Amino acid sequence: MAPTGRAALLAALGTLPVGILEPSWLGIAAVNAPLALAMVCDFCLAAPARKLQFTRSGDTSVRLGDEAVVHTTITNPTTRPLRAQVRDAWPPSAWEPGTAQTASRHSVRIPPGERRRVTTRLRPTRRGDRSPDRITVRSFGPLGLVSRQAGHRVPWGLRALPPFTSRKHLPAKLARLRELDGRTSVLTRGEGTEFDSLREYLPGDDTRSIDWRATARQSDVAVRTWRPERDRRILLVLDTGRTSAGRVGDAPRLDAAMDAALLLGALASRAGDRVDLLAYDRRTRATVRGRAAGDLLPALVNTFATLQPELTETDPRGLSAAALHAAPRRSLVVLLTSLDPAAAEEGLLTVVSRLTQRHAVLVAAVSDPRITDMGTARGTVDRVYEAAAAAQFERERRLLSQQLVRKGVTVVDATPDELAPALADAYLALKAAGRL
Repeated sequence: MAPTGRAALLAALGTLPVGILEPSWLGIAAVNAPLALAMVCDFCLAAPARKLQFTRSGDTSVRLGDEAVVHTTITNPTTRPLRAQVRDAWPPSAWEPGTAQTASRHSVRIPPGERRRVTTRLRPTRRGDRSPDRITVRSFGPLGLVSRQAGHRVPWGLRALPPFTSRKHLPAKLARLRELDGRTSVLTRGEGTEFDSLREYLPGDDTRSIDWRATARQSDVAVRTWRPERDRRILLVLDTGRTSAGRVGDAPRLDAAMDAALLLGALASRAGDRVDLLAYDRRTRATVRGRAAGDLLPALVNTFATLQPELTETDPRGLSAAALHAAPRRSLVVLLTSLDPAAAEEGLLTVVSRLTQRHAVLVAAVSDPRITDMGTARGTVDRVYEAAAAAQFERERRLLSQQLVRKGVTVVDATPDELAPALADAYLALKAAGRL
């Protein structure tokens, strides 16, 4: 039994005149005894909170930043009406900051033998799985003087998925893909190796594409057109080591890499290519292999939902060995990692040659726009030193990119907002050039 604020207020108001007119223990007892009796009666008339029954329904997954709705059905099997306050406790990251106090509490009135449903609206702020702690019910009597309280564990799970903010670029990239594939009226063809069709020669066409046999059979000059290769293999290698935990803006580098991987995976699967995933630091953290085009994006999203960066140094030799094992045939290996010069000189540069011997390699890295802002800072001695440090860091990063290019690697280095479309453009350029 827990007294409410109303009981405390009545006790204080009843004791005040006794203390002024007749201050004695007998006077206090005369005032509080009826109140105590009323509290006992109120407790007896309150519905037992422990006998309530609960079931859940609603969303089990939600994209980060969107709202999830979880319904809780409360059944009152007792013979007393239920007047209660219900608190549905979830982890702090399941709510927007400052909203948990109001969003988790509900007032209910349930007649005997009936049920009511309350709705909890969640908006997760971090990726991953969220589970509720418990439902706490505080049942009040008809006078509101005391309450009965009990906690109930009602299992449920909500998975916060990556937001996939780069999906807004997908229609434009698919339009470009259709141009390469010859499915629109734009006469733009990739330099692929799969013969597609014959068409009339147009000024500006490469004379090496003229089909002389077809030209001899008709009055017009005919040229061969080519379609970019299909059914190619793409391996997305996600570096989940220490450098992926570094925050760029409001999110870790790993989140930007995931977003770029989702856009590339969606685009490549629409292009007819086979896409696999490997997440690695010092051991394999996650894999997605052998998925059909329609199942690829959901599989990637669910895998990324629970994937977190590890605060350990990535093993470059282990990463390259795992990539070679995951891609035994020639593939496009897309390595989403950091171009931190200090870490890359001892890691990436030492093993990238092993990958380029067998595969086409594309390195995608997240750059920090604050470094560019620091490079333009002036006005004070401290800001000048910051600008010098930023310039030196950018120079080392450019030198590292140049070394990778000399080894036959395609490098995409962009800010979090620009990485996903830039990576998709690099993939389309490789496909148009027939280098996959």
